[in-house]
Amino acid sequence: MRRVAPARFRLAAVLAGLALTLAACATAPTPAPAPPAEPMPPPAAPPAAAISPASLPGWNEEDHLAAFEAWTQVCGAARDPAAQAQCERARDLQRTSRPVTPSLARAYFETGFTVAPAKTDDGGPGLLTAYFAPEYEARRAPGGEFDAPVLAAPAGWTRGQTLPERAQIEADPPTGILAWMRAEDLFFLQIQGSGYLTFEDGSRARAAYAADNGRPFVGIARPMAEQGLLPPNGTSGEAIRAWLADHRGPEARAVMGLNPRYIFFRLDPDDGGHPAGAAGVPLPARRAIAVDPENWRYGDLVWIEADGGNLVGARGSYRGLVTALDTGSAIRGPVRADLYMGRGRQAGEEAGAVRHPLRMWRLVPRG
Repeated sequence: MRRVAPARFRLAAVLAGLALTLAACATAPTPAPAPPAEPMPPPAAPPAAAISPASLPGWNEEDHLAAFEAWTQVCGAARDPAAQAQCERARDLQRTSRPVTPSLARAYFETGFTVAPAKTDDGGPGLLTAYFAPEYEARRAPGGEFDAPVLAAPAGWTRGQTLPERAQIEADPPTGILAWMRAEDLFFLQIQGSGYLTFEDGSRARAAYAADNGRPFVGIARPMAEQGLLPPNGTSGEAIRAWLADHRGPEARAVMGLNPRYIFFRLDPDDGGHPAGAAGVPLPARRAIAVDPENWRYGDLVWIEADGGNLVGARGSYRGLVTALDTGSAIRGPVRADLYMGRGRQAGEEAGAVRHPLRMWRLVPRG
């Protein structure tokens, strides 16, 4: 689904076996002195003790019941057999315990999983950002501020195909216009990868990702700060969107054109829920992350801890159990995550201020 994700983010159980050195003796006509005995290898280190989730920073303050309920909704996305077994165990607990209590939920995680830290190449922190499902006004026909077309996928498009950059597509849009939006709203809809549209007659639709132009995503926050358009610590999503709205027209389009990536959409009915991520299940608000799929698997249960965000309006920290359910073109590396905040303006305002140093732990299901 995403921009802008996960990463797509293993307990290494160290089992040392005792190596036995066996020397073979050759028979010769004249016996030779026996060679000096080789030193025996040192005793093998005992297996590393499994690390309990109870050791995680902030574990005691977690809402284990809320985490459990979110996990049971999405754990079917897991493909690892051990994770599938823990998913079934959780759902059995739901069926047989009425209700599941916070203490039962906590015990489930602590008895069913061990933890392993995810690490960057240099051992430093990674990065947490956030995304949301935006809700925007749209029109069936162009008029006034609504002059940016929402485009359907080009005929015959194939994944990986390289198409013209954003500026060229906007200058000469192809056929297949689905709706019309404000340019800055469409820009953010494309960054998020999907969202919800409300038309002038009150009808609603979900704009879902359908295709892209094969170009890399380039964030515009840094160049805007470098050009003095926004202060370095004032490049939240809301601040960027406000600037684009205030400079609507050629000036804003030139800045948006710094990001060559372009997303095409399809319109689906709005079911009132949350969009599905790349794992194919609806994303639970504040309990799902986009990750790098080269480092994580969909359905992985993850503990995140992120604090020290420096954007204006940022919350102090984010910490808790989440599930890897999505990915995005900007989400790369083993300690990189994009936290799904939910849908609507309030979720968007918070998501735009998340840029926090991040630590991550994988919850490894016990076999």
